[in-house]
Amino acid sequence: MRAYLTILRIPGALAFSSAGLLARIGSAMVGIGTLWMASMLYGNYGVAGALTAANAVSWAIGTAVLGHLVDRHGQRRIMLPAAMVSAACLVVMVILALIHAPLVLLFAFTIVSGLTGGSPGALVRARWNYVLTSTRDLHTAYSLESTFDEVCFVVGPILATWLATSVHPTAGLVAPAVLGAVGALIFYSLRASEPKLLPHDTSTGKGGRFMLSFPGVASVIGVGLLMGSIFGSIDVTTVAATTAWDVPKLAGLILGAMSLGSGIGGLLYGSRGWTSPLWKRFALGVCLLGIMVCSLFFAVSALILGVCGFVAGFSIAPTFINANGLIGRLIPPERLTEGLAWLGTAIGIGVSIGSTIAGHVIDQFSYHGGFICAAAAGLLACVLALISIPVLKTSLAATGEVDLPQEPAT
Repeated sequence: MRAYLTILRIPGALAFSSAGLLARIGSAMVGIGTLWMASMLYGNYGVAGALTAANAVSWAIGTAVLGHLVDRHGQRRIMLPAAMVSAACLVVMVILALIHAPLVLLFAFTIVSGLTGGSPGALVRARWNYVLTSTRDLHTAYSLESTFDEVCFVVGPILATWLATSVHPTAGLVAPAVLGAVGALIFYSLRASEPKLLPHDTSTGKGGRFMLSFPGVASVIGVGLLMGSIFGSIDVTTVAATTAWDVPKLAGLILGAMSLGSGIGGLLYGSRGWTSPLWKRFALGVCLLGIMVCSLFFAVSALILGVCGFVAGFSIAPTFINANGLIGRLIPPERLTEGLAWLGTAIGIGVSIGSTIAGHVIDQFSYHGGFICAAAAGLLACVLALISIPVLKTSLAATGEVDLPQEPAT
């Protein structure tokens, strides 16, 4: 773990990483907080799900747009007011829900909140890319942030659920509004680590070039979309399976086990240096995840599903670490935040697609159909990763980024 302590000792690193973690915990609570508030105050799970989906889709769209603006105008100038608007919209949603206002108003504010929420994870990674010069240190930093992502997805929903069921139905949404605002105020006050604006290359047209047109980027984003579909399918299917097994309360623990496995995998992966090329590690990680997801189909109890999910989780964070690393190498430095945001957008849209398709299939064929959906997305991700190897190798070579052996982490 010395590698992590080394990068956190860099001036300002612990501060911006911690502030980013605070903001991300809030982001991870919004979906489940909205679901609990709407279902408990309006008594309609369909409406609650629609509100959650509207927020997720708008967040996915807004993240890419905000990422582009950040690269043009700076993190603080764009994201501080955006984060405040997002938090304010959540507070307004709470007030509207308390007075049982028309649902169209809640939809309007949850969409605006999503559009202005942004991706704290992408912004933190951009800062790491700014303060670090060593490839191995950047690999370690991305690993740390991927682990923090998993911590948020474990702690956030659990905390939101406890607040909504034990304190008040709206508490699960008030908390992310407060955490998001406080995290943003702290994060964007740290000016020393904010990446300096880089001039956009207008001579080659790269400054205004569509992100997916950069060679290799579409492949990575496509894999991210399919991985998001895996997670969306697994979320819905786990709930359906545990309900069929008459242990619905274990659904959260099973999903938490997968996130735990991912967090541990990320920490272990980032704690050592790697000599193999990045494109090879990326393809291998996607294939391992696809194979492990297929094993979920054979789970016949909550215990087996939890164990399989935990093992499958070990390949999740490392794959995302590699995906972020590839994005950082395939696009111009002055568009890094936008590129990282695109990956988050793809994952978010994939989750919505996966959960929607799996939900319909489960209605027709029980929870087994949901696991088939997850397996299908996993196998498609494997195929896409494998056929993308030539373009990734060529694109990395064209950018002049050569995978050099990294010094072993100590």
